[in-house]
Amino acid sequence: MAEAIGGQAVLEGVMMRGPRNWAVAVRKPDGEIAQVTRTIDPIAARHWALRLPVVRGVVALGESLAIGFRALSVSANYAAADAAEGDEEPQEIGRWALVFSFAVAIGFAVMLFKVSPALLADLLPIKSGGWFVIVEGLIRVSIFVAYLTLLSLIPSLRRVFQYHAAEHKAINAYEAGEELTPATAQRYSLIHPRCGTAFLLWVMVIGVFVFALFGRPAWYWLIVTRIALLPVIAGIAYELIRFAGKHSGNRTLMTLLAPGLWLQRLTTREPTLDQLEVSIRALKDVLEKEGRMTPSDRLIEVMA
Repeated sequence: MAEAIGGQAVLEGVMMRGPRNWAVAVRKPDGEIAQVTRTIDPIAARHWALRLPVVRGVVALGESLAIGFRALSVSANYAAADAAEGDEEPQEIGRWALVFSFAVAIGFAVMLFKVSPALLADLLPIKSGGWFVIVEGLIRVSIFVAYLTLLSLIPSLRRVFQYHAAEHKAINAYEAGEELTPATAQRYSLIHPRCGTAFLLWVMVIGVFVFALFGRPAWYWLIVTRIALLPVIAGIAYELIRFAGKHSGNRTLMTLLAPGLWLQRLTTREPTLDQLEVSIRALKDVLEKEGRMTPSDRLIEVMA
């Protein structure tokens, strides 16, 4: 069975990725669609240990974040202005700038969603270690939902959320074996079980069970455990989302994962046909590179 296609919304566009290639398509200010493709050298292919369950999730998450930042840098250059004249591609963000951006983003997320809830819960007069972890988890999820709600109210992010939905709709249509056209993709759901929003929610839920093993340690160990165990929790959440993606027809499983699916309503908005066109262009580019496009797909692309 072919590995799944994933993606993310970027500025005025969508990035799609397969096992060995990724592509970003962006609607430029002049209305044309710009495309950039890159190959992937999977780290997990270098050693069998990196393909073990849970470990592979940590590796995949790191690769996805790195590719996501690269795609954002490309889209930012295209969306800001006619940065590329003719067929010239815009420059990607430099290696050290990428590392710095990566570190700042991860640091912000860890402090806001991991360390802060633990320290807030530590201020409460809770003696039971089990209740402490539950209350901490509720604080963490509340902060996360409030954060997403706040983002959903920012008008300038609406188009990003539309492209997020366009990414989901295109992948849903592809996985259903449908013809990849904007009109066809528009009929599909803007929700997808492998969405990163659902992944983040399950990182928080799984964290409750993992942190329960440590009870209520001193505040400094509280910070250490919340940061040090994040890769393990992320790896477990990755396996759950991966399993859900392969069994999306299981109604019992989908019921259990429903909260993560509902949460996507905050980060998606119905896309336009123009936005779906961009998403499908990125998807077709990846499928072409991965050797998965059928002859009819190629004919449609030529005729478009």
